[in-house]
Amino acid sequence: MKQIMIKQQSLSYEMREELKTLRTNILFCGKDKKKIVVTSCFAGEGKSMISLNLALSLAELKKKVILIDADVRRSVLAKVLDISEVKYGLTHFLSGQCVLENATLQTDFMNLDLIIAGPEVPNPTELLSSDNFRVMLERFEETYDYVIIDSPPLGAVVDASIIAKECDGAIFTIEAANVKYRMAQQVKEKLENSGCPILGTVLNKVDRKQNRGYYNKYYGKKYSRYYTKEYKR
Repeated sequence: MKQIMIKQQSLSYEMREELKTLRTNILFCGKDKKKIVVTSCFAGEGKSMISLNLALSLAELKKKVILIDADVRRSVLAKVLDISEVKYGLTHFLSGQCVLENATLQTDFMNLDLIIAGPEVPNPTELLSSDNFRVMLERFEETYDYVIIDSPPLGAVVDASIIAKECDGAIFTIEAANVKYRMAQQVKEKLENSGCPILGTVLNKVDRKQNRGYYNKYYGKKYSRYYTKEYKR
C-alpha cells in the first residue's frame, strides 16, 4: 500500500466544534452504521469537505477510517489534498485495471486511508453498479471502523442513489439559502427509495453575520475572531 502525505486545511474554531457534533452524532447512530455516503443536491455545496473532515475527525478518535472519493464525474478531493503522481484510483479498480491494494493509499494521518476517484470514465454508473464496487465495500466493512464515501450530487446524477444502496446510512449536505425546498425533498426521497437511512443533514455555508444570535448570547464576542468563510467545495 502506497503512503502519501495529505495537505490539511485549517478550520475555524466554530467549524471544528460543528464537526465534533457531527462526529458524535454518527457515533451514537450505532456500530452497525459503518458505510456512510455523503451527498448533496448540487455541486459546490461542500459535501467533499464534509466527507474529508468527518473522516479526519473520526480518525482522531483512533477509529480506523477509509475515505473513498466516489465522485468519479467531478472529483475535487485530489486537488484539495494536493495529491499528485498517484498511479491508481477507484475507476482503475472498478474497471479491472488494478487490484484493490494498489488503489488504496495510506496517508500520513494516523488511522486514515484513502482512495481517490481516478480518471474520468464514459460509464460511471455501470462501474458503481458493478460487483467490484459491492465487494470492495464488503471487504472494507471487515477491516475498517468507518467507510466514508464522497459521492456525486444526487440532484444532478443517479450515482449517489446507486452507492447508497450499499451503505448503512447517508449524510445529506445542503447549502444554506441556495437550495429550494422542492429539490431538497426530491433528493431526500431518492435516498429513502434506495433503502439507505438518512442519518442527518448538514446545513453548510451558513451566513453567520445574519445568524449570530445564539453564539453572541451564550459565548459572547470573544469568539468572533474564529468566524471564517464556510466550505467552498
